[in-house]
Amino acid sequence: MSDPLIPQVGAILSADIAVPEHQREVRFYSRVLTTGANPLWREDLMNNLGVPIIGLGARSAEYARLPLQWMPHIQVADVAASVQRALDLGGSVLMHPKDDDGESQWAVLHDPNAAAFGIIPVVSADTIPAGEGAASHDVTTPVGRISWLDLTIADASATRDFYRQVVEWSVQDVDMEDRGEPYFDYNMLGEDGTPQAGICSARGANAGLPRVWMIYLPVGDLAESLRRVGEEGGSVVKAMQGEDGEDVYAAVRDAVGAYLALVQR
Repeated sequence: MSDPLIPQVGAILSADIAVPEHQREVRFYSRVLTTGANPLWREDLMNNLGVPIIGLGARSAEYARLPLQWMPHIQVADVAASVQRALDLGGSVLMHPKDDDGESQWAVLHDPNAAAFGIIPVVSADTIPAGEGAASHDVTTPVGRISWLDLTIADASATRDFYRQVVEWSVQDVDMEDRGEPYFDYNMLGEDGTPQAGICSARGANAGLPRVWMIYLPVGDLAESLRRVGEEGGSVVKAMQGEDGEDVYAAVRDAVGAYLALVQR
């Protein structure tokens, strides 16, 4: 995944969610994300450069229609055109504010499988905060960022085609195998050709995962983060181990039922 703070069609800028029990959720994430000797996230949920990457809002009446899902903000060339393509392809609109001239500002959509996502115009480079003392947004710098994004779904090829048209992602096939049967998952590529997200078939290692966009957040000490998930009222849905037997990835359910993935930095 390329640096999320680089403006381009198809890049994931950030993600947010509106939650009940807001203070409980703030505590959950501030504890779960701030592990390791040099945490990648601060207790206010900004990354360790002070840049807002994830947003945790209270579930007010204004946001009551939004599902309890982390919603990525994907940059598109034309918000209005992307909204219309989503509707034509069986999606639906949850929010779509416009300015005084009737121009689309951003939108929150449901795809045909009810996975929620946001679309925003390609941001201007001079509107991206530099962070506190950050000279650049070097992707090798160990800072908090959305390190990956994927959606696990029964009909991955149809979902691939929906997002290819709505977001204008291009596609890279990924060879997979389940009990000797080959199939494809898909990397969705941004304007620069870099994979930005994955669309996966609900089989093999991905069987049983929720049908939502799963944001991957890196942490300094995954084992400690997973311990805190349980301590703060969440649960581990699925974990994957590396060659040394240590967890390197875990899909988790937070304290109020939203899903995300944690990965070892």
